[in-house]
Amino acid sequence: MFAIYKRELRAYFTTAVGYVFLAVTVAFSLTTILQATNDVTTYFTVLLFILMVALPVLTMKLFSEERKMRTEQLLLTAPVSIAKIVAAKFFAAFTVFFGANLAYITLFIYSEPEGGIILGNIIAITLVGASFIAVGIFVSSLTENQLAAAIGTFGILLAMLGVGLLSAVIPWYPVRYVLGWFSILTRYSNFTSGFFDFAALFYYASVCFIFLFLTCRVLERRRYSA
Repeated sequence: MFAIYKRELRAYFTTAVGYVFLAVTVAFSLTTILQATNDVTTYFTVLLFILMVALPVLTMKLFSEERKMRTEQLLLTAPVSIAKIVAAKFFAAFTVFFGANLAYITLFIYSEPEGGIILGNIIAITLVGASFIAVGIFVSSLTENQLAAAIGTFGILLAMLGVGLLSAVIPWYPVRYVLGWFSILTRYSNFTSGFFDFAALFYYASVCFIFLFLTCRVLERRRYSA
C-alpha cells in the first residue's frame, strides 16, 4: 500500500498537475493575505468553490490513467487488496490537497480572526476536500478518459453544492429540509461560524466511505471479469 502511495505522490510532481494545483491554491491564499482581509469565512467559502474546480483535475488521473496506459490489470493483480489500492490513491491526493492548503495557516499570523472561527473553517475545508477527492476517485475509476473524469466529477460536485443553493429558494419546508440534508454547502456553513457539528462530520465521513466503497466495487468487478 505504501509503495502505491509513494508512486502516486511522486507522479503528481513528475507532471504539471501537482504544481498547478499548488500554484492556484497558494496564489489564492497569498492574494487574500495581501488584501489584509479579516473576513476568514468569505475566504474559505470562495476556496470551497475553487476546490470544486481544482480537485477534479487532481483526481482525474488516479484510475483513468491506469486504464489508458493498460497498467490497471498489473495493479489489480498485485498482492494487495483493492481497498488498500484505493486508500493509497486517496491518501496521495489528500496529501497534495492538504499540503497545498497549509497556506491558510498564515491567516493566523496576518489576520485577526477568532480562533474558533478559523479552526472551524480549517476543519470544514479539510472534510469537504476529502469528500471531493473520494467523489473524484470514484468517477476516475469509471473511465479511461481523464477529461471525462474531471468533467464528471465537477458535475457531481456542482450538484452537491447546488442543492444547498436550491433549498434556499424553495418555500416548502419538507423539500427544503431534505435538500439541505444532502447539501455539502449547508453543513459547511455550521463550521464557518465556529461550531463543531458532529452530524456534519458524520455526513462528510459517510460521503467519503460511500464513494470509496463504490470505487472498490467497480474495481473488484473489473478484476474478476478480466
